[in-house]
Amino acid sequence: MAHIEIDGLTLEYQLIAAQRTDRPPLVFLHEALGSVALWRDFPAQVAQATGCPELIWSRIGHGQSAPLAAPRTPGYLHEEALQRLPPLLAALAIERPVLIGHSDGGSIALIYAAALPDRVAGVVVLAPHEFVEDKALDGIRRAGESYAHSERRQKLRRYHRDPDALFRAWHDIWLAPEFRSWDITGCLPAIRCPLLAIQGEDDEYATMRQIECIAEAAPDVDLLKLVDCRHSPHRDQPRSVIEALVRFVDRLGGS
Repeated sequence: MAHIEIDGLTLEYQLIAAQRTDRPPLVFLHEALGSVALWRDFPAQVAQATGCPELIWSRIGHGQSAPLAAPRTPGYLHEEALQRLPPLLAALAIERPVLIGHSDGGSIALIYAAALPDRVAGVVVLAPHEFVEDKALDGIRRAGESYAHSERRQKLRRYHRDPDALFRAWHDIWLAPEFRSWDITGCLPAIRCPLLAIQGEDDEYATMRQIECIAEAAPDVDLLKLVDCRHSPHRDQPRSVIEALVRFVDRLGGS
């Protein structure tokens, strides 16, 4: 794993080389408790199927990146999209990527694409959040109640420097009263690039409104609703997701 310093903070990242020169770079944005390693072999499978070069990285507080320096605020996803991601892409000379975001990472991808539409070739979101639903809050409460003695805690210890701090950062900000009004649906009409939104019908943290609202607001959106699939489509239905990604990349050009 490589490391890079951005604004005085160390980020871990991984690059996968292109197999074809006519393919756009893919940038993977992980979920609320994710990291480079927690994507497992999914990016490698996507690289093999699409031929695209790839960047996978861990946000602050995740994986082996620098620890969180302060409690999160309701603006933390905007901070990741607009303060952390642009200098990282610039430092690694990555231009007009396709952003692939899961959950929190999907929200970050949408915020970036809306604010900087000329800098992105396409967006793929897996179980993204655009507003706060009771279903999400109920799921997070249940996760918090069982965390101390859960398998999740043991798993996170294998992948993060400080898993307890990371879990609390996610849990506490989403359940904070001031986060209840968090909503990015207003920015969606500014997205001009093609967009693919994927969600499982059994998502334990969201209803289908989370991707349907994208299709209603942005001009060029394909929806993929997957049966027998929870909050991680790339784990529950990897073949369907990879096939959809290949079609999406082909559509962008170079097929």
